[in-house]
Amino acid sequence: MTVAVIFTSRLAIAHDDDYEEMSRRMAELVREQPGFVSQVSVRDPHTRIGITVAYFEDEDSVRAWKGHGEHVQAQRRGIEEFYSEYHVTVAQVTREYDGPR
Repeated sequence: MTVAVIFTSRLAIAHDDDYEEMSRRMAELVREQPGFVSQVSVRDPHTRIGITVAYFEDEDSVRAWKGHGEHVQAQRRGIEEFYSEYHVTVAQVTREYDGPR
């Protein structure tokens, strides 16, 4: 069953080149992870609130991504430097569909 990791955050400042580079690198790196399915990410420039949803094949794939060395470093930097707040939800996807057709 597919697992979704929902990461919601608020940037502490409006723009930071280091953060942008780290964010791009994480998006690139996660796509290389075994069990990765897809990802979508958005951020409101006014509130600085962002949401990233990454889908994985299973919980083991999620755990492997959470523990990936470069990702661990990025998590630490996010906590110490970039985010004023964040929240992570890991959920099993029980149903999905597309539209409008």
